[in-house]
Amino acid sequence: MRLASVWFDGGWQLGSVDMDQAEIALLPGSLDDVVRGVTPLAAVRAAAASAPKMPLADVRLGPPLRRFNRDILCTGWNYWDHFEESKGKREGQDPAEIPRHPTFFTKGPDTVIGPFDDIAYDPELSKKWDYEAEVALVIGRDGRDIPEGQAWQHVFGFCVANDVSQRDLQRAHGGQWLKGKSIDATMPLGPWITTVDEVTDPNGLRILCEVNGERRQNASTGQMAFRFERLIAELSRGMTLRAGDVLLTGTPSGIGNAREPQVFLGEGDVVVTHVSELGTLRNRVTAQSSSRN
Repeated sequence: MRLASVWFDGGWQLGSVDMDQAEIALLPGSLDDVVRGVTPLAAVRAAAASAPKMPLADVRLGPPLRRFNRDILCTGWNYWDHFEESKGKREGQDPAEIPRHPTFFTKGPDTVIGPFDDIAYDPELSKKWDYEAEVALVIGRDGRDIPEGQAWQHVFGFCVANDVSQRDLQRAHGGQWLKGKSIDATMPLGPWITTVDEVTDPNGLRILCEVNGERRQNASTGQMAFRFERLIAELSRGMTLRAGDVLLTGTPSGIGNAREPQVFLGEGDVVVTHVSELGTLRNRVTAQSSSRN
């Protein structure tokens, strides 16, 4: 299934998306409850089969998840070409050699926006706004010390994400990544959650990112340094993953910070992020001051 959070008739509702017909069925409940098992997925399937459908274009899609257990979990340096392209631009922030284990970090949940929402841009806060197209995993079953062979038993599904980052902030606070990854309303997520059974081959997904119609990133999840199963196994060692957690799995080469000359996002830019079988995000970079009185 492809399950979305839909704003309709004054509130957020659960939606089941039919991509072939570009339609959506509105259902009772929330996607957060489905992911956590409060509402059984089997019951949602049964309800969707007989529910009336309406054109997908007639509804507003929001972030698939609206309640978060914790920060968004993230993976760095998970495509070798991205690691190589960034050499010499890391300024001591990151490993000098190819890592033997995945690199993990987190970003605040207030970064999350919907698949077609504006990215909140503040040039006074940062001069180096960058894009990072990624596949996100949504955990659907609690687990700790999960073996690689059992990893998929703990995954509910997949989303598309763009881990918009502020490169100067990444490097301005002691070399850690949290601040440069956690600016409010900057991370598009969606357009829906595609359940695991709908994906032909998780290691054959095509990731694309375009800025103003120019292709910037083009890669396959088959190029990942550490596959999805390895990420889940290593992240869950001694640490419980919980249903509803979101794990970003890394971005491939082509980021603006690594280009010669460097290219960063600016006001009015339109960023399109696409992953085959998972859907497309389309977001405009829109000026919005982060200052508060």
